[in-house]
Amino acid sequence: MFRQRVIHLLIIFMILLTQPGCWSSKEIEDLSVITGLALDKGEPRTLEREFEERGGSYPKHNKLTATVQIVPERTIGNSGKEGEKTKTHFYNISETGDSLLEIFRQFSIRKNRPIIGHHLKVIVISEDLVQKAKIRQLMDFVLRDNDIRPSCLIFLSQGLASDSLMTTEEEIPSFRLVEMVRNNFRTSKVMKGITLSNLDALMYSKQSFVLQNVIEAHGEIKFSGAGIIKGDTGHWIGNLDQNDVESIAWIKGDIRGGSLKAYDQSNESITYEIKSVKSKITLKETDDKKISFHVAIESTGRLIENWDVDAHSSEVDYFKELEKIFEEKLTQQINALINKMQSTYKVDVAGFGDWFSIERPHVWKQIKDHWDEEFTRIPVTFDLKLKITDFGTTSD
Repeated sequence: MFRQRVIHLLIIFMILLTQPGCWSSKEIEDLSVITGLALDKGEPRTLEREFEERGGSYPKHNKLTATVQIVPERTIGNSGKEGEKTKTHFYNISETGDSLLEIFRQFSIRKNRPIIGHHLKVIVISEDLVQKAKIRQLMDFVLRDNDIRPSCLIFLSQGLASDSLMTTEEEIPSFRLVEMVRNNFRTSKVMKGITLSNLDALMYSKQSFVLQNVIEAHGEIKFSGAGIIKGDTGHWIGNLDQNDVESIAWIKGDIRGGSLKAYDQSNESITYEIKSVKSKITLKETDDKKISFHVAIESTGRLIENWDVDAHSSEVDYFKELEKIFEEKLTQQINALINKMQSTYKVDVAGFGDWFSIERPHVWKQIKDHWDEEFTRIPVTFDLKLKITDFGTTSD
């Protein structure tokens, strides 16, 4: 009996030795966890200038200003008593320099706890900064750092990127940005999130691409179109509006939900709610070796809103009439995007290059480094079929 107990204890001891553990763990209360990072043009803030005037400077060029959002931030207050201070759930701190790592280390001589990037959720980059520096330069450190997860989301900002990490509400701004991306099942104006790993692949391919734009006003933020990053230069060159972002999703067939608004013969608004979308891009070639793209898009949906209350919205002929109006509206919207890509910005950000590389891999190897230029000369045609399958619960 005694022998069996000894054997059991030895087995338990051996099992415990083989269990993994966190030998280098640190209490979260002793760390500053950053959840958001904003990158702007290098313009030292007032506090930084005061520090420098008092001898707190070091050798650097003011190329960028990095703002980190730290959570949780402990606050001092009289809990449960009248007149207590409002509890802050985050804290933003900025530093200017020419090396992100050095900037992060500078935070350690301003804060009583070191910052860690294991839980970094979002990176917002101002368009002004990406006009001056290549996006690869700005992302070099975060791609090399093992602490930063590749699932971190990347955005552009039309104003100060640091403003997108501020809010008038109690929620944490960096968390709010992540949650907003999940709304793309409601509207195709919200892009699927571009993660750090996605961005690495896009930059490596040297193809042009778009990143969701964030705008800010009075402490509120909003997604508004997308910014274009030119593949061969790595710089921001312009913006696409919300309809353009939707059109890219239609071309790719990458729509989880949304709507399409148009106007009927009486100039009253009508709205088509998207239920499904299928898209197919084919590469065509004529006898004289000229190529073109053809995009076939099919969609089903419901007539969800109609401001013409006198219309017979349950009649088949009326459905056909509205389907044609919606198709014409979508055709105009997509053609506007194609014109911007081929004439205004001279880039392909709708995935046509991906299809070309699949259809003509040998040719692609020869032209991939100057694909944007090639794309501007390739005609693109469309065939759109939208079908209204129901009209909601109306009794008309």
